Amino acid sequence: MATRLEINFIRLLSRCESIASEKRGEAEWRLEKYVGALEEMLVALRKSPSKPTAEVLTEYTRKVDFLKGLLEAEKLSSPTEKALANQFLAPGRTPTIANERMPATKTVHMQTKARCTGEMRDELLGTASSGKGTLATDLRNRRGLPLDERQSAAELDAVLQHHHNLQEKLAEDMLNLAKNLKNNTLAAQNMIRQDNQTLSQSIRQADLNFEKLKTESERLEQHTKKSVNWFLWLMLILVSFIFISMILFIRIFPRLR
Repeated sequence: MATRLEINFIRLLSRCESIASEKRGEAEWRLEKYVGALEEMLVALRKSPSKPTAEVLTEYTRKVDFLKGLLEAEKLSSPTEKALANQFLAPGRTPTIANERMPATKTVHMQTKARCTGEMRDELLGTASSGKGTLATDLRNRRGLPLDERQSAAELDAVLQHHHNLQEKLAEDMLNLAKNLKNNTLAAQNMIRQDNQTLSQSIRQADLNFEKLKTESERLEQHTKKSVNWFLWLMLILVSFIFISMILFIRIFPRLR
């Protein structure tokens, strides 16, 4: 069960995500203060004896770091720098509250990327529009522009489309690479498992052969001892017979004088 500290942290985190999703003015100060409070509460959560699991703490840290990075990116002056900084932000993976279908940080990330793209386009075109007009309005505005600006806008759209296609291709390649890596890992695991089974069978067979060899060695040793005993008795009998025979021979055939 979540502690009161964790409940307050979740409420404040949800409030920060809600503020971040709204359009804020330069005088907006609440988000920065709230994020600072979130950092302090996160430190307290880590030190709490009834702290959440490591996975939950990692997710909380990820969301707080995302909000911090979002604030730092908004402080940059150039739209290009903002867009580049937003590319490196990592939103949360799970919803903060139960009624969210998609993590709020991921939604904020998409909105920020779209806003930065619009600011980059406005900067390149030299207009002050925020990029929120419809496609028909944009086309009418372009028709009213000089030929050079219309060509620049068309070139910009082509460049953006090209980058979008490259990102999709890169994502597809990374997905295929991940699938191949997973398949190779599974194949290697199967091979290692089979090798382990073969090695276990070889070890068991070697143990059985060692036991059989030990048994046969003991039997051979006993058989060798028995053979040596019989051979000794046979030699003793033979020597005794020869000795008695010689005595009898001497008695029967005395030495000639």
